Amino acid sequence: MKCLKPAAHSGRVQIAACRAPARGGVMVAEKPLIFVADDDELLLQLVSHKLQQRGFRCRCVSNGEELLAAVVETSPHVIVLDAMMPVVDGFETLRRLRDGQSTSSIPVLMLTARRGEADVVRALELGASDFVAKPFLPEELVLRVKQLLVRAKAA
Repeated sequence: MKCLKPAAHSGRVQIAACRAPARGGVMVAEKPLIFVADDDELLLQLVSHKLQQRGFRCRCVSNGEELLAAVVETSPHVIVLDAMMPVVDGFETLRRLRDGQSTSSIPVLMLTARRGEADVVRALELGASDFVAKPFLPEELVLRVKQLLVRAKAA
């Protein structure tokens, strides 16, 4: 099973954004786009499958460098980010996202096996919107993503 790669579009899409279809004049609500960054292919498949079942679009990447390049192309509604990845780890990726003018407000949920107090505190100090330790309950992850979308829409 491969993760869906959405077509690139410019600008950040609002959660309740609508777009006009090519024909027919009917407005269609766009599904929220979630980026998932993790170097574990099975975890990417599990998370993307669960999110897609609940009506989200997903784009999967395997390291922080790929994620940073992807957010330049397309701005997601939420990012699910692992801490321990090759090339650029999740903590450095989060720092760069928070330093970027166009990426600083994207909600980021850290999903990682690093569950020590220092790791949780570091992620939150760097600007993580939420933190979930592995192993995790897939339904809980989906609910936390939904909560981040609601908070982002209210802000």
